[in-house]
Amino acid sequence: MKRYLLALVAIVVALSASAEFRWGPTAGVNISKYTYKQALFNVDHSVGGGAGIMGELMFPGIGFGIDLGLNYNMHGSKLYLGDKKVWASDGYGIEQSYLHTIELPINLRFKYTNLNGIERKIAPFVYGGPLFSIIAGHSTLDALKYTGGSVMLQCGVGAELFEHLQISAGYYWGMTYETQTIKLEDLTSRSQGWRVNLTYLF
Repeated sequence: MKRYLLALVAIVVALSASAEFRWGPTAGVNISKYTYKQALFNVDHSVGGGAGIMGELMFPGIGFGIDLGLNYNMHGSKLYLGDKKVWASDGYGIEQSYLHTIELPINLRFKYTNLNGIERKIAPFVYGGPLFSIIAGHSTLDALKYTGGSVMLQCGVGAELFEHLQISAGYYWGMTYETQTIKLEDLTSRSQGWRVNLTYLF
């Protein structure tokens, strides 16, 4: 067992020594919504966006790598609280809720890097991994209370153009809840949605 562990460590060290690290700015838009445990009122998608810095560490020859980032993101949902008397009696109707978050995504990715030279112009890739989110602020909506953050999973596809510009599209879904209604404490929500990002790597 010790031999296998030492061999694995040696392989990781060798790959890390020859790995290529790049970084650059990233920005994008999202279409998101809150998903509640019970469908007591209608919920619609909202459009948001974000920006930050992404780093990519690729291991040459095998196409696998890791990307991580530090991003600001705004996402939310439109809530039809007036559908239920418990909120309509307090004057709530169609309410917009937004969350302002600081995110740390960590993805495993595979990029097609052996396409007989085509990869210098376009190199497709796939990615997936966890996303850790800290709620830094939110819109004023007294019907909700908010957690300190959440954990999500995400996956997607993309393409690298001319070895620098990356375009990606993916789906994310919350594993832990972000909001909770004040009047009904067991009614919690998780975020889910689609993202499109544009990244330039130096």
